[in-house]
Amino acid sequence: MKRWLMLALPLALTACINVGPDYQRPELHPPQHWRTGNADTQPIINGDWWKLFHDPALDSLIDSALAQNRDLKIAAARVVEAQANLALARSQQFPAANVQAGAVRNRATMNGTPALSAGTQAIANDYTAAGSAAFEIDFWGKFRRATEAARASLLATEYAQQVTRLTLIADAANAYFNLRSLDAQLQIARRTLQSRRESLALQQKRYHGGVVPELDVRQAEVDVQAAAVAIPGLENQIATQENTLSTLLGRYPENIGRGLALADLTVPPQVPAGLPSSLLARRPDVLEAEQQLIAANADIGVAKAAYFPSISLTGLLGVESAQLASLFSAGSHIWQAGVGATLPIFNAGATGARVAAATAQQQQALQFYLKTVETAFADVDSALVAVRTTRQQYAAQQAQVKTLQRTLTLANLQYQNGATAYLTVLDAERTLFSSELAAAQMRQAQLSAVVRLYTALGGGWQAPSAAPATAGKPAAGTAPQRNANPR
Repeated sequence: MKRWLMLALPLALTACINVGPDYQRPELHPPQHWRTGNADTQPIINGDWWKLFHDPALDSLIDSALAQNRDLKIAAARVVEAQANLALARSQQFPAANVQAGAVRNRATMNGTPALSAGTQAIANDYTAAGSAAFEIDFWGKFRRATEAARASLLATEYAQQVTRLTLIADAANAYFNLRSLDAQLQIARRTLQSRRESLALQQKRYHGGVVPELDVRQAEVDVQAAAVAIPGLENQIATQENTLSTLLGRYPENIGRGLALADLTVPPQVPAGLPSSLLARRPDVLEAEQQLIAANADIGVAKAAYFPSISLTGLLGVESAQLASLFSAGSHIWQAGVGATLPIFNAGATGARVAAATAQQQQALQFYLKTVETAFADVDSALVAVRTTRQQYAAQQAQVKTLQRTLTLANLQYQNGATAYLTVLDAERTLFSSELAAAQMRQAQLSAVVRLYTALGGGWQAPSAAPATAGKPAAGTAPQRNANPR
């Protein structure tokens, strides 16, 4: 009966008290609608949302990046580290048991006080074999709070991994779109250079025939040189962009395969943003910031537990004998049981300083969480505006290109008929060249705006379905207000 009481006592004591504040989610008041007036309530949370652009080359690049990117591998290793830290924190809640054995041979002095009696051997052996256990009773919840903090840190690390994944996908898609935009601009520049060379050759022929002045030839040469200067710069940017993509893919610099032309890439006609309130359960950076707040909140309890006494139980059971042959005989049994307590009396304010530091860190985590929430809503709202405006800008830019193409055709006809100077033709060519380059850049901006919106909405990942509720992790679409105390 006494043995059962001794076993039950520490178990009962561990269920007593948890010092420190229990976590409560800060009160939030998200907007009821987006400023753009998007009325869709169901967001597109497609794990492979980038496939909506219908470019197999882009799909292949992102698949390779997800498999080989170094930052993503680092994030995965951090998750493993956090899992180990959680296991380490949990281990403090359980007794530590050891088995030990030893053999000692010693010689006692013959001239000590008191002196050895006659017939006593100065040299003796001592053999022991015993099991020992020690257990610090978590009466104040210090270890439970530490486990709570470690569990929240693990979830924060997992969400950080998802943030890295989202960022990687967005960076890879944007880098690819930028590459295709540079390809399009290079194609425009080469086509323009060829056209201007043909125009220069014609002007030189007409000049030698005495039809046009030398000025027209020199102006045509200037335009040829301007187009020629643009090409090396674009080629340099393309090489740099390919190297950026290679790094994202976890490879050494190499040529990047291309898919659809920039103008042929599919742009989703509309990306439903969903209700603003649902964003808090979709953005991994928001969930990460909340778990960091939960961990910081639990650390206050760990620090406050140092104000209270530490209570420990120790025990030993084994055998001891001077003769190895009789080590396990009936008279060799030894045992020891004890309880100890350590009460802090004076440490020059160290405990109070640790509590103050933990409280300040919790306040920092709180403000960071609130800032992350505000940033999340701003990101989505800005992305919605960017998707709408870049679509309008690209359409206007395309219309301008068509108008300038017609203008150049008319300018050529008038020049050939002697109704205008060659400078008018050159101005039309220059304006068209700039407008075509701007159209390629605007198309890239339109595609990147869609990528930005999907990223801002937290699309492309799924929250872990079996995450411990005791760590304060909300289920999708839920908003728990209080964090249970894990044991």
